[in-house]
Amino acid sequence: MALSGPQALKHLDDAIRDVRREENEVSSKLTKSTEIVAKLRENETELFRQLAKLRLSPEVLSQMNGDISAAEKAARGMIEQHQKMLDDTEARITELDKHVAQAAHDRRDALAEVEKQQKALSDLSGQIASAINADPEYKDKRAKADEMHTVADESLKKTQQAEEDREVKGKPYRDDKLFMYLWEAGYGTRNYKANNLVRWLDSMVARLIDYQNTRPNYAMLNEIPLRLREHAERQVAAAEEADKELDEIEARAIDKAGGGPIRKALEEAQAKVAQIDDDMVKFEDERDKLTRDLTDMTEQDNPALATAIRGLAGSLQATDMTQLVADARATPTPQDDAILKKIDDVRLRIVDVENDNRDKHERLKVLASRRRELEDIEYEFKKKRFDDPRSSFREDNLVGDLLGEFLKGAITASTYWGHWQRSQNWRAGTSNWGGGIGLPNSGRSSNWPNISIGGGNSGQNWGSFTSNRSSGRVSGGFSRPRTGSKGSRKSGGFKTGGGF
Repeated sequence: MALSGPQALKHLDDAIRDVRREENEVSSKLTKSTEIVAKLRENETELFRQLAKLRLSPEVLSQMNGDISAAEKAARGMIEQHQKMLDDTEARITELDKHVAQAAHDRRDALAEVEKQQKALSDLSGQIASAINADPEYKDKRAKADEMHTVADESLKKTQQAEEDREVKGKPYRDDKLFMYLWEAGYGTRNYKANNLVRWLDSMVARLIDYQNTRPNYAMLNEIPLRLREHAERQVAAAEEADKELDEIEARAIDKAGGGPIRKALEEAQAKVAQIDDDMVKFEDERDKLTRDLTDMTEQDNPALATAIRGLAGSLQATDMTQLVADARATPTPQDDAILKKIDDVRLRIVDVENDNRDKHERLKVLASRRRELEDIEYEFKKKRFDDPRSSFREDNLVGDLLGEFLKGAITASTYWGHWQRSQNWRAGTSNWGGGIGLPNSGRSSNWPNISIGGGNSGQNWGSFTSNRSSGRVSGGFSRPRTGSKGSRKSGGFKTGGGF
């Protein structure tokens, strides 16, 4: 059974929510484990006191109790402070989860408003098509825009091929350590700087590997994709500029047919969705950072926790205490044996808890990776407007078996996202416009991949009222900005244009 765009997005939301929930559960168990280890250390301390009472003189016992009490007090203070930080972080993560859930709910409401306004605009399709066909500029500008899109698509294909060649043909160069040493040092260029001895040694290496003849080949292999990408960027920019001219004509036709208020309402709904998406990215990024902080704080080698435990353990493993245990084992009594057994049991429990914690931390790493990848996929999903009510997916196992395989690590995020892209198609909204109002694949422009050399996104903003068309290519890359990266959420946007 096919999935609609909103249904598919809901399934992705649910999958991310489930991963976050398991993250929270594992983190909570780790937090409790911190308390358990602290209590076990306190039990160990008390057992040492009991053993000392049986074997030490009052004077030595008093000194030992003083040392242990001081260490215990300092450790307890640090552990309590550490525990408060854990509790505060967990509370904020819970709060952010609520914000994300509310934002997802608000987004579905806003998307329903978008669908409502699209339907109202669709009812005017006949009048709008007539106005478009009567405009003498439109035919020529449409032909020009289509030609520019063809050129831009071809430029992108050549760029992608050159980049693939760079990866494949450049591997032997990158695997040659001597070649890469000279390359990274800038040998043979004006950027090369070295003293006379190093220059002489480098020249011997260069002759050995024939660097003079191989360097230009590798340089060209790297340069060609850059030049092609710059050219592709110019072609895409020109095609998008041509689209804007068509957008203006189409907007006038919509207004002339009485669709001005509808268009405005649609733009407002789109802008609301865009704002919600930006807010969700911020919530998710803050949550991601706090989750990493929480994981670090529950690590056994966390500085604050390790200092507290080390201080207490150090006092228990001092020379006097070590000798005390050794003497008790050498000359046991029934009372000694009982206490020593309890000490051994406590230490074994501490080892078991710490081993279990290591397993939990490994699980957290896997969960964090899957959650981030799902967030990346959902970001691309929204960016390509796959959540449009007129979007559908042929494979219902995208949210069944394939999702399960991805979560288990049987397939990569890129492979899973590729299945989504290949399965997706669009339902036409009207027969008068060559495909439908606002469908990304019925208009003029391509939903181009991220082509910016600087790494920026190339799509239009959700709120913009321009056309957008999926090129049909499957892109495995992800463009979601993360904390500390520049750029904002850019998406294809629900459009009005579309093959008038």
